[in-house]
Amino acid sequence: MTRLMLVCVLTPLMAAAQETKAPATETTAEAVRLEEKRENFGAVVAPAALPDGATAVSGWVGVPEVGAAYRQGTGGWEVGGRARFDYLRLAVTAEAVARRQVWTSGAWAVAPELGLGVTGNSGSRYFDEQNLEGWFLQVNPAVVASWKVAETVTAVGLVEVPYELGLSPGGTWRVKPMAGGGAEIYLGEDLSLSAVGELGVDVFKELRGVTQTRLGYGVRLGLGVRLF
Repeated sequence: MTRLMLVCVLTPLMAAAQETKAPATETTAEAVRLEEKRENFGAVVAPAALPDGATAVSGWVGVPEVGAAYRQGTGGWEVGGRARFDYLRLAVTAEAVARRQVWTSGAWAVAPELGLGVTGNSGSRYFDEQNLEGWFLQVNPAVVASWKVAETVTAVGLVEVPYELGLSPGGTWRVKPMAGGGAEIYLGEDLSLSAVGELGVDVFKELRGVTQTRLGYGVRLGLGVRLF
């Protein structure tokens, strides 16, 4: 009889303890997840590559373009897409992008990137007297480096060589090697602000077969959010 009474008393207590423990475990897991996101913050350019399971969306304004991007970390890779509008040339670009982190040491990380897409250029010469009209296949190899300077600040470095090959007869092409850097700042609530500047050269072949070279540049101010 005594054993039966103990069982009747202890069973509800054990069930209540298990119910109390489950939310605590869930709370701990959520805290770990949030801490990992804070440690690896970034959505626009940083980090060099998103960890598995992470998702981010971002948008930016700048000179000579505005744009938006989607990033997803999966299987050791980062994959995603970008859409850009060059308002000086009236050109639109859509591309698929892949990154993979190949080196990390402490606060440093480096990831090569490859973008592949299509550019449609109106040929408008209101701002650019040497603009090229038509459709272009774009291949954009790049390297992204990130260095966590402080708890909420990451410095970023970029080297990219976008190449546009004309799909229409005429043999036009453009290559624009650029290098630069900036910073991404964590604002809280999974939001981050990024500012990046680049300089380089803009080399292109016109329809009449003349190759031109001029200064290449780009400035972007972006805002991104980590969804997961």
